[in-house]
Amino acid sequence: MIALESISKVYTIGKENVHVLNNINLEIQQGEFVAIMGPSGSGKSTLMNMIGCLDKPSEGSYYLGGEDVSGYKDNELAKVRNQSIGFVFQQFHLLPRLTALKNVELPMIYAGMKKDERIEKAKEALRKVGLEDRMDHLPNALSGGQKQRVAIARAIVNNPKLILADEPTGALDTKTSTSIMELFNKLNEEGTTIIVVTHEPEVAEYARRTIMVRDGMIQSASMKSKGAEQ
Repeated sequence: MIALESISKVYTIGKENVHVLNNINLEIQQGEFVAIMGPSGSGKSTLMNMIGCLDKPSEGSYYLGGEDVSGYKDNELAKVRNQSIGFVFQQFHLLPRLTALKNVELPMIYAGMKKDERIEKAKEALRKVGLEDRMDHLPNALSGGQKQRVAIARAIVNNPKLILADEPTGALDTKTSTSIMELFNKLNEEGTTIIVVTHEPEVAEYARRTIMVRDGMIQSASMKSKGAEQ
């Protein structure tokens, strides 16, 4: 599903070139649950942005679903993101003046879906994450865990093949973090590919494979044995 071939990313800051990713080669199959870990400044968030079509490589090729998207224009990448990828972030990124239902509708509005259809799909997504009784609540009336569930509902509403989660439990307590990771686990069991960027070993434990990134390079990749799964 995902193949990165000799991917490098260089940012020019003043007169200096900063190499953030260096010759990354990585394959992720459909249906995998992968954790990307690494210290601050390791390049793990840049790697996630590359996989999520939020950034373009300086060198190399990125294949998503068999298509080389590394040379796509910005509007083409936006279409790929809307149709194929769901995003979940640490700070939820909900619009404060919109209800939970309206926040979940947003990706479908951008996709040009008719109102009746998108409302029904948004309701179904909220039911799936256990928030059928919070659809009309504004974000400030929701707990942190409920806000993240709204964000997950928004991420899955277009039935993406891939969900990218960047520190999805970073703003949550331990109990709530566990419930959110169990929800990701359920989505993965239903066939969705999940990639989580995290610095927390407890979160990475839910993944079947953990990729360690350091100094812009993949340092190691380890698989979890079946007997050790959650």
